[in-house]
Amino acid sequence: MSTPPLSTDLSSTEPSDSPTAPAKTAEARATPPAAATSALLTQANPRRWWLLAIVALAQLTVVLDGTIVNIALPQAQEALGMSDGDRTWVVTLYSLVFGALLLLGGRIADFWGRKRSFIVGMAGFAIASALGGAAQSTSELLAARGLQGLFAALLAPASLALLTVNFPGGKDRIKAFAVYGAIAGGGAAVGLILGGVLTEYASWRWCLSVNVPIAVVAIAAAIPVIRESKAHGNTRYDVPGAILVALGLGSLVFGFAQAENGWGTWPVLVCLPLGLVLLGLFVLVESRSNHPLLPLRIMANKVRGGAFLTALLSGAALLGGLLFLTLYFQIVLGYAPIQSGIASLPMTVTIMIGAGLLSKFLARTGVRIPMAVGPIVGAAGLLWMTQITVGGNYALEVLPGLILLGAGLAMIFVPLQNVALSGIAEHDAGAASAAVTAMQQIGGSLGTALFTALYSAAVSTYLVGKVPSQAAALGALVSGYQSAFLWAAIIIFAAAPIAFFLVRPRKEDLLGAGAAVHLG
Repeated sequence: MSTPPLSTDLSSTEPSDSPTAPAKTAEARATPPAAATSALLTQANPRRWWLLAIVALAQLTVVLDGTIVNIALPQAQEALGMSDGDRTWVVTLYSLVFGALLLLGGRIADFWGRKRSFIVGMAGFAIASALGGAAQSTSELLAARGLQGLFAALLAPASLALLTVNFPGGKDRIKAFAVYGAIAGGGAAVGLILGGVLTEYASWRWCLSVNVPIAVVAIAAAIPVIRESKAHGNTRYDVPGAILVALGLGSLVFGFAQAENGWGTWPVLVCLPLGLVLLGLFVLVESRSNHPLLPLRIMANKVRGGAFLTALLSGAALLGGLLFLTLYFQIVLGYAPIQSGIASLPMTVTIMIGAGLLSKFLARTGVRIPMAVGPIVGAAGLLWMTQITVGGNYALEVLPGLILLGAGLAMIFVPLQNVALSGIAEHDAGAASAAVTAMQQIGGSLGTALFTALYSAAVSTYLVGKVPSQAAALGALVSGYQSAFLWAAIIIFAAAPIAFFLVRPRKEDLLGAGAAVHLG
């Protein structure tokens, strides 16, 4: 009989979260308690802060790649002779493959090895980026974007799982996840700035090729710093579950992405219901499998369930809101790409400052209040930006909203990863990490599609009965952006009651069993 895996699960009273629930054997009784194992793991890796820097660099690469290409698209379309439909696929294909394969990537990281998965994912992402930067045709660029999504689906959960097992408890865990959360919240805006700089002063190709030197640095640092960790015991792959969830998530992402062409089009009407049916079958398969791809105990926990829903809603508001803010800057205000990126910078700066402050006080204030107040503050920021005008006074109409939104996102994202992965056994670290990322990915796709549809409806309504003119066209655009910001505010506000009533983790789940601080 194989020895049950040593768990870094900090929860001692939730047996349903353990992948080895059967009666203890002599070997299992000899296994150190979870808290002791966590302490040993932390002591065994004195380089964990260097590990955090490496993982943060990788996470930044994955996050900013979702927005850095947006800035480069006009130049890439002209250079390669892409149609508007192909241009959309440059963005959609990355998110489609990334979202569809995330859960499988998380399990591969658990079973194959998290360090190995990190390095292979980072190397593959760099190669795909180099191919995209050198693309001479639309098909080559699309193939490269698909490869980027594939390797990102392995890299992202491996990165977060490495943090989970190397920072199993204590205040160091809060600080580590604060850094990770800040990057998750601010990385998209960083992508806009970097994309603007590279597009304006170099070439659109560098928006892809820039990942290569970053990957080289990350891999060179990872080899001596990161120690291998993997799940033990039952490491069989759930092939039916992998197929169902890949097709289900892929159908949802594709359906939401196509909704910008209308909610009544066949891809939307077919793919969204199909995705829900496939995910329903996936849940049924997982409930009956003795080696599930995503153990349902991960999702069934009330605290983590609240965190997953918060990730979904905040991801929708963030990515959807940023898209229309960028359009407002460039189309209505006439900003150059680099100006548009710099104009978004105050939100990122606020997130970074907020992350630093919250990481110091979170152990005393707890996670419940920041995660409940954050959506309210973020919604206030988005509501402020519903007052934008065609004339566009940035300092009065946009800047206060960006600062409020950044502050709200900091209060959400800094504790979010920590709460979503609290009480997770080391055996399930990759699977749980993939689930968090998948929720944010689906949220981003949902938000972009939903707000695009609402934007189009508002534009059409504004133009009814008006004489066609430049002023009317700009007014219609602003009306559409206002509608998008309003609905983004409503969606992120909905996360407040979810966080308040559901996110109540125990202090031992977040800091370890011996921590005498309040985290409720």
